Formats: sequence, structure tokens, C-alpha cells
Amino acid sequence: MVRVAVVGSSGYAGGELLRILLGHKGVEVTAVTSEKSAGQHVASLFPNLGRLCNLTLEKLDPTTIANKADLVFLAVPHKAAMKTAAQFVGVGVRVVDLSADYRFRDTRVYEEWYGEEHEQPGLAHIAVYGLPELHKDEIRKAHIVGNPGCYPTGAILALAPLVKDGLVELDSLIIDSKSGVSGAGRTPGLPYHYPEANESIMAYKIGVHRHTPEIEQELTGLAGSAAIVSFTPHLTPMNRGILTTAYAKLKQYKGPDSLLKLYAKFYKDDFFVRVMGKGNYPSVSAVKGSNFCDVGLYSDLRTGRVVVVSAIDNLVKGAAGQAVQNMNLMLGMDETEGLKHLGMFP
Repeated sequence: MVRVAVVGSSGYAGGELLRILLGHKGVEVTAVTSEKSAGQHVASLFPNLGRLCNLTLEKLDPTTIANKADLVFLAVPHKAAMKTAAQFVGVGVRVVDLSADYRFRDTRVYEEWYGEEHEQPGLAHIAVYGLPELHKDEIRKAHIVGNPGCYPTGAILALAPLVKDGLVELDSLIIDSKSGVSGAGRTPGLPYHYPEANESIMAYKIGVHRHTPEIEQELTGLAGSAAIVSFTPHLTPMNRGILTTAYAKLKQYKGPDSLLKLYAKFYKDDFFVRVMGKGNYPSVSAVKGSNFCDVGLYSDLRTGRVVVVSAIDNLVKGAAGQAVQNMNLMLGMDETEGLKHLGMFP
């Protein structure tokens, strides 16, 4: 059994990590940390984990945790993971970081969008962007993986085949995403207060959302030239899930049958991407609680555009599930281990 620890276990992503890892046959959770909730039993924060998890939350001491774990998940905010990740990697403990600290190959991009100096540029340079559908071989060899953001996961998987095959204009990419409230984390805030969020929907951080450069980084890598996206996120009154609708101008019109064949071929070895049939489109309810990303598309002859829709659970494929998927690859396990549970429909 591989020993794993979850650093930052009191948030939604930390709770989802524990839920998934407790059902994983190849690992044992040996330590969980929380600065605010140290001393409390895990089940006091996450009642759904009762009886299956008898661990007590402890404060983070990297030396102590390193002696208990072979791999560590960092489920802490950006900046907080930067130094801690370096400490673990320095003593041979592999890391999957769910923050933004190790997602960018160019730390100047991180500094521009996050407003923080990156203190570990050398480690950031060797970190692998943890989207398995694009970087499986690199993840297997990685000492540190930067787990993708939730919005970028759905957006990149929606557009990757089109961009890789050079079928769309790279300056025409428009991404509209709608996320459940859990995407904002567990800390209370006025926009996420029930009377504010319920029976409403609102766009936010138009043109300036921090996930924008992450999407552009990966699409640019696929295309071999600069991809520019217009990205608008929305807050919707549901607990979890992200529905992304992406638009792109086709260089030359191709019908939906042709494009669906392209998608099926592109993702033929990727268990967690389900390409839907012609005329069918994803819904968040079908992926809730699962690590799947459902993708459907429409090719519009009248406008010359292709419209691609993807659906993920922001806490699973958009965070904890994808982190476990990355762990499986890093440890030489079956990529799907612990993750084959289906969505909770309806």
C-alpha cells in the first residue's frame, strides 16, 4: 500500500480527496492536515466520511508528514503551496498540487495573473501540467504535478481536438462556463450566501479570470502558435458541476459527423472523456460525483462555427478526482483505480 497524505483537508476539494482515496485499493491515507481545524476528527467536518475515516486533523509539519507519506496532495490556496511543495519534493516525496502554484511553465504568467512573486521558479519549470488526456507520459515520470483548475479542465477538453488538428481560427475562441457554488470554496462570502445565489445566475470576472492564461497555455501548446480566448465564467445556483459552451470559427466547414469522428479518435484511449453521439449534448447531472467529462458538439453551416459543450463535476474531474487520476499515473497504477464510480443521476 502506498502511503498518502492530504494537506488542507477541511475544504471541499480536501473532503472529496478523502472520499475518493478511502475507496482506493492501492493507497492508505496516513495523515490529514488543517491549520484551522487541527485536533478535530475528520468526520466532524465531513459527516459523509464517518466510520470509514478515523483520522484526526493535525497542523502541518512537513518533516512529520514526509515521514508518514510517499505522496502528498496539497489542497491549499495558491501561494500557500509554493514553499511546502518544494520541501516535500526536496526529501523525495511526490506531490500533486491542487493550487495554481505549479500550473504555469512560465512563472511570469503566474506573477502577472496572480499578483504574487513565484518563489520556486526552478521547481515550477520541472512541474507537469496534470491534464492526463494531454500529458499522460510526462505525468508518469513527474515528481510534482500541477493539477488543473476546474474551468480549464472542461474548456481545454472541449477544444483540444479542434485546436490540435488546426481546424479553427485561434483568435475566434469564446468560452462560456457556468459553475456550481462549491467552486468558490468553503469559506463563506456574500455572493455565495443562499439568498444571493439561489434563483439567480451571474457572470463575474469577465476578461480577467485567473484561469484564462491556463487555458491559453495548453491550447497554444497544442496549436503550436498563440491561442487567444475570451472567457466568461458564471455562478449558478447548484452545488457542483460545470457546463462549458465553447465557440470557434472553422477555417473550413466540416459537418458534425466528421468532427465527432475526430473527437472519438482523439480521446479513444481516455477512459474519462465520453464523446456523445450526434444531436446529444452533456448535462451536469449525468457527471455529478464522477470523474467523467462528457463532450458533445454542433457544427453550424450557417455561421461557419463549431459549438462544443462539455460537462464535468468541478470537485471531481475539476479537482480531487483528477488529482487521484494523476496520482495513479505517477505511481504506475491503473489510471482508473478508485475512480470508476458513475454519476449520481438524477
